[in-house]
Amino acid sequence: MTFISNGISIERWTKSSRVALGSLAAVLALLMFAPAVLGAGAIDRMTALFIYVILAAMWNALAGFGGLVSVGQQVFFGLGAYFTIRLADAGLNPFVALFAAAIVTGALSIPLSLFMLRLKGGEFAIGMWVVATLAHLLVNLDGLIQGETGTSLISLNVYDSGTRRATIYWLALTAMATLLGALFILMRSRAGAAMQAIRDNEEAATSVGVRVIATKRLLFVLAAFGIAVAGGLWLATATTFQPKTYFSVQWTAYMIFMVLVGGIGKFEGAILGAILFFVIETFFGAAGVWYLIGLGATALIFSLYLPRGLWGEIERRYDFQLLPVGYRLKLPGPHKIKWEE
Repeated sequence: MTFISNGISIERWTKSSRVALGSLAAVLALLMFAPAVLGAGAIDRMTALFIYVILAAMWNALAGFGGLVSVGQQVFFGLGAYFTIRLADAGLNPFVALFAAAIVTGALSIPLSLFMLRLKGGEFAIGMWVVATLAHLLVNLDGLIQGETGTSLISLNVYDSGTRRATIYWLALTAMATLLGALFILMRSRAGAAMQAIRDNEEAATSVGVRVIATKRLLFVLAAFGIAVAGGLWLATATTFQPKTYFSVQWTAYMIFMVLVGGIGKFEGAILGAILFFVIETFFGAAGVWYLIGLGATALIFSLYLPRGLWGEIERRYDFQLLPVGYRLKLPGPHKIKWEE
């Protein structure tokens, strides 16, 4: 905490945020032992939850912190799975292949950003959807994939089901913790402050010396890499790859739902939204089309009546933060006013 004058101070960490960070680290450590005590079904579901958290956090980073709203992020999810298939077929260990595939996808996102980041607003959102559609068509042309028939990650068959399930679980948990940690550190850095300045007012950010395109590219590539990791992990759990499934816009729809419900632009919001989505899917996913209608209606209700999302509303009402990425100005007096910078 840094005091300015007359009791006015700027703070970033609070007692609750320190406790939250320590608790989160303890929970992650305990989760490492889950395969030893939980059944196969529970481990599979927990793996899915970790993947959802990655997806929500990456879309929130792009749209919530960077102001880059995309409806085509499924392109990176699909490419992460596709390159995993390709690299495994070339002889690479399948568990290594899924992370190598994410690196390849992240590398491809760099030249892609040269074009896409010139677009703004709705143009960027629709442009990303067009890119996802083109990538889907190109993947279909690969003889290994056999069009929409798809293929399987057959190299995983050398592992027994128990070993495979536990390994994928640990990889998903490690990937989630690493990506969340990297994003948290990034958003608390000067680059993170620059990203949020660009989101709020790009022209003003430019006028004070922020390198807009370079800063956007950093966030764009990080989101591409993270979502590609999620795509590879999902492939490892399902083993089968069908382009129409992995390049489906439903993946971006899920990301948007999780972030809108949890709280866009809030680090905690993406995590909360992923957990809520996971719970809803677990109990109502078997309802088929009604499940999808329910998700759409819920997202609409939140957009109209809780635009800040659940965590945003909690923060507004109770002035409560667990994982702050900005600074807060604290004023003295009986009615202390705080807000995030």
